[in-house]
Amino acid sequence: MTRALALAGMAGADGEVPVGAVVTDAAGNVIGEGRNLRETTGDPTAHAEVVALRAAAVSLGSWNLAGCTLVVTLEPCVMCAGAALQSHLSRVVFGAWDDKAGAAGSVHDVLRDRRLPVRAEVVGGVRAEESAALLQEFFAARR
Repeated sequence: MTRALALAGMAGADGEVPVGAVVTDAAGNVIGEGRNLRETTGDPTAHAEVVALRAAAVSLGSWNLAGCTLVVTLEPCVMCAGAALQSHLSRVVFGAWDDKAGAAGSVHDVLRDRRLPVRAEVVGGVRAEESAALLQEFFAARR
């Protein structure tokens, strides 16, 4: 989570919503990382999680990230939760809860939906205060 928080800080400094993400392999080695890049790239799918998943897939040479963990500073949205499932991630760990668009237990629970063929373990609230503070400071500065 330390690296994800650093990436979130970089995103915020660049005018992006401060969200950072890393993907680790089963041994805990970082194989992909990302931060929000929507404003920078003009790509609506350039959320930190998607950027990190793409980097991890390139690193492994495969879309199948079974056994890997996504660590992200904010609870994934529906798109990112879907991307995590499509990549067959084993676990998603996140910091701050997203009461408006979260899809890992707050508003939706896409990652553990038994109607879907793939599910992931979810661990929420890890360093939540630090993650939430980055977001609160970012949005307060824009009001």
